[in-house]
Amino acid sequence: MPRIACSSLSLLLMLQFLHLIAPALQAQDGGSGAVGIRKQARAVRVENGTIRVDGRLDEELWERLSPIVDFIQAEPDEGAPPTQRMEVRFAYDETAVYVGARMFSSNASNIQAPLGRRDETAEQSEHLLVSLDTFLDRRTAYTFGVSASGVRFDRFHPGDDQEGADVGFDPVWQTQTQIDANGWTAELWIPFSQLRFTAREEQIWGLNVRRFTPGLREAVYWVLVPRTVRAWASRFGELKGISAVRPTKRIELLPVVVGYSTLTGNRDPNNPFDDGRNLAGRVGADLKMGLGPNLTLDATINPDFGQVEADPAEVNLSVFATRFQERRPFFTEGAELLTLNHGNVFYSRRIGRAPIGPASGDFVDYPQASTILAASKVTGRLSDGTSLGMLVAVTDEEHARIADLGSPEIRRVRVAPPTVFGVTKVQREFGATGSTASVLVGTVHRDFTDGDPLADLLSRNALVYGSDAVLRFKGGEYELRAAAVGSHVEGRSGAIEGVQRSSTHYMQRPDKEYGRIDPTRTSLSGFSIETSFDRTGGRHWLFGARVKIDSDGFETNDIAQLNGADGIEPRAHITYRETQPGRLLRNYSVRLSKSDQWNLGWDRQGGFLQLSVDMTWANFWSTEFSLSRTFRTRDATLTNGGPLIGGPRGWNANVTVGNSPTSQTRWSGDVTVSGNELGGMVRSINGDFSYRAGPRWELSLAPYYVHSRDAQQYVTTLSGGRPETFGSRYIFAYIERTTLSAQLRTTFTLMPDLTLDVYAEPFAASGRYYDYGEVLKPASRERITYGTAGTTVELQPDGGRVVTAGNSEFTLSNSDFNVRSFRSNVVLRWEWRHGSTVYVVWQQNRESREAIGTRVGLTDLFGSLTERGTNVLLFKTSFWIPVK
Repeated sequence: MPRIACSSLSLLLMLQFLHLIAPALQAQDGGSGAVGIRKQARAVRVENGTIRVDGRLDEELWERLSPIVDFIQAEPDEGAPPTQRMEVRFAYDETAVYVGARMFSSNASNIQAPLGRRDETAEQSEHLLVSLDTFLDRRTAYTFGVSASGVRFDRFHPGDDQEGADVGFDPVWQTQTQIDANGWTAELWIPFSQLRFTAREEQIWGLNVRRFTPGLREAVYWVLVPRTVRAWASRFGELKGISAVRPTKRIELLPVVVGYSTLTGNRDPNNPFDDGRNLAGRVGADLKMGLGPNLTLDATINPDFGQVEADPAEVNLSVFATRFQERRPFFTEGAELLTLNHGNVFYSRRIGRAPIGPASGDFVDYPQASTILAASKVTGRLSDGTSLGMLVAVTDEEHARIADLGSPEIRRVRVAPPTVFGVTKVQREFGATGSTASVLVGTVHRDFTDGDPLADLLSRNALVYGSDAVLRFKGGEYELRAAAVGSHVEGRSGAIEGVQRSSTHYMQRPDKEYGRIDPTRTSLSGFSIETSFDRTGGRHWLFGARVKIDSDGFETNDIAQLNGADGIEPRAHITYRETQPGRLLRNYSVRLSKSDQWNLGWDRQGGFLQLSVDMTWANFWSTEFSLSRTFRTRDATLTNGGPLIGGPRGWNANVTVGNSPTSQTRWSGDVTVSGNELGGMVRSINGDFSYRAGPRWELSLAPYYVHSRDAQQYVTTLSGGRPETFGSRYIFAYIERTTLSAQLRTTFTLMPDLTLDVYAEPFAASGRYYDYGEVLKPASRERITYGTAGTTVELQPDGGRVVTAGNSEFTLSNSDFNVRSFRSNVVLRWEWRHGSTVYVVWQQNRESREAIGTRVGLTDLFGSLTERGTNVLLFKTSFWIPVK
């Protein structure tokens, strides 16, 4: 494959280029992140078994160790001494590092310490966080924390940014706390097997410690990062004294057993695939193993990737798929090592996605996902500052089962071929402020049989490759980012024609004068480049600019999610902020943003000018306001492959108000109002209410309501149109939509590692189509409304419409809809042993749909609870076995 060979050569050239510029980058960046003399802490070696992790600090050695006590406020009074004293000590043995902390309190009875699930309730509970830069690269860090009630927090910081943390990082470690008359104490046991560090005679790690007291709204740090600076690990002090410790071999085995039963409420007695109940199960295993001192292999065989929490309900009438959040831990942990500073190179939910092969019959048992047979990844950071991420996953072929009335035969139709996914990324760090440069390659290969009809629907091979760089200047105050990505897909002509006709490209557009569709092509290649420059720190003024260019042949949807290629997108913003608290406001910012988007034919596809204001009041309440002006467009996607259509000029206003995040009862509300010159509008309101009924209970409700009118809702394309519209009729209508939903969550925490979670979402949506018509001419906002200009329209009993236009008569089917759904999960989680977890899950999925446009209300919302659907009962347990 010459294209792939050429791509490999390009990657080699990129790597050589990065190697050549490394000295220059280090010279440019070296020393710019210096923060003066760094604070020092010391860990003392103890004998194995000396410390019993019970949170009491009653071992005599804790009194002998010198604590760090020189903490400083970050909030509410930056630079002031802490209101309450604090002592933190460090020790270690052959297996782990220990942290012993005493948090004094003048009134221990007022310590705010509600229980909750791991990694939750942080802002509502008093807690301690310990951050370790084990590579001393001044860029990455592990954070381990605990609340006063014993709830654990852990996260990984892949970059020099306190807010940019991976909360999916869930190592196996232990902590205990105790509340007494003087405040509270905590002991942390962090095994070396859960940390990554380079083998040295003496370890020197970056260190920071944070205490947060919600009753005082006070955050104190050992090393303060000023409000005007975006940084984290680069500012840390140092933890010394750990010596004669070698990275462990780190072999961990996690067998998984899953059993489930599906109960169907709307059973069809004629359907042989619907017997009303279904018992099934599986056995799999996960393996975590160290490859040398710095790399980790994660492997999974026959995994269960079932999501404990369902995706939110929606009615999507656009041509683009919704990008849902990845929730599978195997893919979320270390995800930053599998992507670039470009949003369209890897989307892990492509692995195991639903098949797309056709299957028709009276009854069809169609798979909802592709089975992942096995997956593995290697992640880590070498001693020279090079980070590595590699992932391989294999999905099985899938079949749909088909049955017809009157026939006992059950047919099998293949709807997905075996597929191999692979992603590899190498990242190199430069300088003291964490500048980086990376290269990435991602591939997809599908195994088709001879004459396989799926080969006309899916590409056989797909390749994405690219490089990026992040250069940080003046201690990270300025950032220059750049990324260049190439793509290549190949397969049968039918599959590549489908790519060209997809909503990402619409190369068949009749008025397109460049990049026209070629049905004989068997491959498609393209590129995307993106660069930005930002001032991320400073007292008052921040600014930035960005530009992104996609060629019309850029295509990454086999391994990523790309909604549209063929574009030039410049953006710019300037912000004035005040971070010093005043009499009324603690801080505020005013931001002006400008964004534009053109295709390569210089047709404007989008653009806006926005003014936004964010304020935090003296009582820690917040208010956000934005006002936007959108520009007229010549949209290339609204006609679903037809000619350009004019889009209206419009406006949008949004207001959000919320109380203090440390309050036991939290609330926020958001109101949006928008309109445009064609009569389109949106009126939406949503809220978020959270209430703690007690230290173990938390209730939250997130209601949502939107009523909208869209003047340009695509309906269909028919032949027999006028010459001005290339012989086709591009039919649009007004649509009036209403959506109601309410996400309810309840968490009952029996103990920090045993929780019961209830999630429920009733949902109702309706849409009424009216004033149908066809596009008057390309690039115009006008259309011929049926029933005027010599046309007639007759409403049918089923809601359809018979239209007469000129010498043609055609029928438009009823597109109105009324959807009601109810999704819920009840999940019991119990970490019954360190790293070993039991899940007992009850899932409901109820739904109905009618072709009526009656506006939904509260009756429909709560009526969704009685719709027919399915119930799934699931039991899952894992066993963490530390082999070495």
